[in-house]
Amino acid sequence: MLTNNKEILKNLTILYIEDEYNIRENMNRTLKLFVKNVHACATAEDALEVIKSSCIDIVISDINLPGITGIELVKKIRSFDETIPIILLTAHMDTEYLFDATKLKLVDYLIKPIDFTMLQEALDKATSELMKQGRYEITFLNNTKYNLQKKELTCITSCQNLALTHKEILLLEFLLLNKERVVHTDELKDNIWEDAFEATDSALKNLLNKLRKKIGKESITNISGVGYRLILPDN
Repeated sequence: MLTNNKEILKNLTILYIEDEYNIRENMNRTLKLFVKNVHACATAEDALEVIKSSCIDIVISDINLPGITGIELVKKIRSFDETIPIILLTAHMDTEYLFDATKLKLVDYLIKPIDFTMLQEALDKATSELMKQGRYEITFLNNTKYNLQKKELTCITSCQNLALTHKEILLLEFLLLNKERVVHTDELKDNIWEDAFEATDSALKNLLNKLRKKIGKESITNISGVGYRLILPDN
């Protein structure tokens, strides 16, 4: 089961807004230690364009931005997305801002300069929120996506759910959990079948073929004589 927030975080995309260049560049490098992608913007206006055109999992924004402030940005985001995890940053504790911010369903409110451990904890909270909301999804090369919380596979273009059997889910999630390496065939058998007599080579190949038809043949590669590896976009 994929329940480790740290592993989930590695597949996420953050939208980060900070108008000061040096701070933005430093934080951008730090965030890339945690997540797959970071969209760094200098203004709320640019951020709104990004969030409308890209798949964003978490928003992190400074409060004091030129033009549209961080609080105003969060209000605009909440007008079309009530649940996306948002973390606000500020150079000092402002009770007026804090009072306003608490009404906007924030994951956290951090004081700059940002402590690495506090940032890590805030990102962990945001990941937990995604999981609770069922928003965490993994996209495959054939334009399908898997919702880990709901255990649903969906075709993105048609928005139709593709039924998965219990064993297909076990196979998919075990490959996801070990996506950084080739998984030996015996290891797959041990983790999918309780009865060793049922865990035959033909049973595994049959299960792999069924899953490949749903997430794309190219999404699971075979290393002859060794095992199988899951291939995700940008791997």
